[in-house]
Amino acid sequence: MPMPPRYDYIRDPEEIYRQSFAIVREEVGLEHLSDDMSRVVERLVHACGMPDIAQSLKFTPDLANAGSVALARGAPILADARMVAEGVIRKRLPARNEVKCTTGDAGIAALAARLQTTRSAAAVERWRGDLEGSVVAIGNAPTALFHLLETLAEAGCGKPAAILAFPVGFVGAAESKDALIEADLGIPFITLPGRRGGSPLAAAAVNALAELAR
Repeated sequence: MPMPPRYDYIRDPEEIYRQSFAIVREEVGLEHLSDDMSRVVERLVHACGMPDIAQSLKFTPDLANAGSVALARGAPILADARMVAEGVIRKRLPARNEVKCTTGDAGIAALAARLQTTRSAAAVERWRGDLEGSVVAIGNAPTALFHLLETLAEAGCGKPAAILAFPVGFVGAAESKDALIEADLGIPFITLPGRRGGSPLAAAAVNALAELAR
């Protein structure tokens, strides 16, 4: 009976981690960024394996500080998709922060029908009482980001501490992120313009801020 193949690859998780981030730092020029912001960008590049996104990311200079301070103070994390919520490393959260995803809540389908929108956008309606001082992580639905922007434009609406905006796709993703940039809300944010994005990026951004908060 032939022996099964034995491939030559690194098996030590700590060494894989060390080499991965060394490669990211080598391939991505981060010298122009603050130390905190460079660590956020490193995490994002590591999450998707695409060094080129580092030059495309748009963010406010205060994003890393605002997001990490909010998490340290116990801010909830509002996620637009279960994949984003599951990607958040709970044991690294600095204050046992609640990670809230409302897309599966009872009544969301009915609410979406009443609002004539998607369930992802309707789920944002359930965030109203939690928005003030929160960290919002959108990694899937452009309609969630659009609805968030519409909600934040209302008088008296609570303001998040930070918005991590990575909706993905061919319909509305680029437009929703452009709308965030152009809205000039005075809320710290980070986003990747264009069609690219996804839950891994949104979760990676949360995890980076959590690491900074610790």
